[in-house]
Amino acid sequence: MTPKYWFLIAAALVLGCLSLYLNTDWFRKDRIQIVHRAAPAGGFFRRRQPGQDASAPPLFEFNRKLKLTDIKVVAVSDLATNPSPRLYWHLVSDSNSIPTRRFSYGMKVPGMRPAANGEAPEPLEPGIPYRLLLQAGSLKAEHDFTPSPSTP
Repeated sequence: MTPKYWFLIAAALVLGCLSLYLNTDWFRKDRIQIVHRAAPAGGFFRRRQPGQDASAPPLFEFNRKLKLTDIKVVAVSDLATNPSPRLYWHLVSDSNSIPTRRFSYGMKVPGMRPAANGEAPEPLEPGIPYRLLLQAGSLKAEHDFTPSPSTP
């Protein structure tokens, strides 16, 4: 075979590999997709206490089961102005997180504990935008949400 044919074969292989790289998800990093919806008044997993804010706790769902290692909820306005924003809810897992596909704000997530002992989640105000910051091993994700007022 002549050098011309070797060059054409090499060019075809390079173009084929480039096409596979650009048109498949084989080399992409895993992504966490998060959606939220308002849970019914009182929530799926907990009852609202008398005198507690009347916002419906959001329910967060993922595209697959995740072994969560860190969950934080902060106000979006605090993130813009403060390098260490106030945490409304912060859970951590030392090593034994149970894979989960969904959880509701303020619930006890299996295998996780509050970052500070005895720390309870603060009530969310309806109409204020918040950001959920998640970590599952080396994967990180964030999701903005705004709690809606619940109907009694």
